[in-house]
Amino acid sequence: MSMLPSFSQRLAVGSFAALVALLPATLLAQDAHIGSVRTEFRMLGPNNTIEVERFDDPKVQGISCYISYSRVGGLSGAVGLAEEASEASVACRQTGEIIFDPADVNEQEVIFTQRRSALFKNMRVVRMHDADTETFVYLTYSTKLVEGSPKNAVTAVHYGDLAPAQ
Repeated sequence: MSMLPSFSQRLAVGSFAALVALLPATLLAQDAHIGSVRTEFRMLGPNNTIEVERFDDPKVQGISCYISYSRVGGLSGAVGLAEEASEASVACRQTGEIIFDPADVNEQEVIFTQRRSALFKNMRVVRMHDADTETFVYLTYSTKLVEGSPKNAVTAVHYGDLAPAQ
């Protein structure tokens, strides 16, 4: 009996590897649940809450971002079918020595994505690099338009005279 994988096994592994390679790195990044507060009691299913999570910038060591957003409870929230609110807040801070490779940091890129409804709505955090003022700007927004305009929030981290990694 041959120990080599069959063509279908190699195809399945190759297809999975290709899918993972297509995903933005941020979808694979780990985030940490910091805490939550209940905003509305639900008789059936989980309560409505405001969640706070932390994620680290995947390409800029020493910057952590904290996002807050609401989560709908009840039965629809429990099974993932609730239409989540579009509002979110972001605050990014220096949490260690800031180290980055300028060649790896794009002028603008999505660094975090979270699904906010069953279809067509995501919350994203985009990092923008303002090289002139040596500042990273982080913008959170919803991909679904609400009343003609996406809800958004912005924060910035100045890295000043710190020398980027060479």
